[in-house]
Amino acid sequence: MNTIRIGLLGAGDVADLHAEAINGLEGSELIGLWNRTPEKGKVKAAQYGCKTYASVDDLMNDPNIDAVFILTNMETHCEYTIRAAKAGKHVLVEKPAASTIEELERMGKAIAEAGVKCMPVHNYIYETGIRRAKDMIQSGKLGDVTQFYMMYNIHHADEIRARYPGVIRQILTHHSYTMLYLAGKPKTISCLKHTVDDTLAPQENVAMANIQMQNGTLSHLCASFANDDHAGDPWTCIIKVIGTKGSTRYSYRDWVINDRNGAHSQTYYSYPESIKNTTTHFINKVLREDAEPLSSLEDAITCQQIIEACEKSVEEGLHITFK
Repeated sequence: MNTIRIGLLGAGDVADLHAEAINGLEGSELIGLWNRTPEKGKVKAAQYGCKTYASVDDLMNDPNIDAVFILTNMETHCEYTIRAAKAGKHVLVEKPAASTIEELERMGKAIAEAGVKCMPVHNYIYETGIRRAKDMIQSGKLGDVTQFYMMYNIHHADEIRARYPGVIRQILTHHSYTMLYLAGKPKTISCLKHTVDDTLAPQENVAMANIQMQNGTLSHLCASFANDDHAGDPWTCIIKVIGTKGSTRYSYRDWVINDRNGAHSQTYYSYPESIKNTTTHFINKVLREDAEPLSSLEDAITCQQIIEACEKSVEEGLHITFK
């Protein structure tokens, strides 16, 4: 088995999950990482058992690296993806894959010209429960799909919410690519937002979108940083697909440890496992077997169009026709 050799750009919290997955896979090796803060990079490199690079160029130009994982802030994704492609490296890029549609198009052009692979981290669709739902839809077991729901209600502390974009960009991106994977493309979109206590930050911390899909399915997307939901049948993070012959669902609540983890009051293990599933698929299927990823830059463009339609709907009070 040829070893797939990986370099990480960025060593934040999500890098821990990607590194764990890489180090746990037979035939993959984490060669090294670069981080904007060198001191933090050295700590993480020691934790992962890899080396550090002094610069992005040093990592990109290392002939011992086959693929680059871009785990930096969203504003750098376009630049680093293009640089990695020109260096002949395959790319896994965290979500949101870029800030604008124009950036995503530039990334796609660079990837095509270089002849390398690029996979956005649309992690939910690499979960077993979501893959099962997709199979049930495609096989006709659910009949005609009538409704798609994705809810997210997890309180984020004020200081965390203040440094994040609003929930439309931060969370409805997840909702959008999952809806795209399971329910198809939208036809019309209507979105509303609310900011609970705007003295801290103006970003919305509650948003809801109602969407009619091209196939007639109705979708409801909800995201909130303002509150947890620990009531009966909690809507912590739940995805539900309902059809004329049956229904299926996926929930964070299927795997919970009573231990605080980052912004979350409990450790919802389904989320970190979905990140590791994405890494595993990229290495074992996309790179090793030359399979197509379940998520592409074209999907990322459609997701960005959905997000921008939600923002336009909020701003102008309109029901937006999706192009």
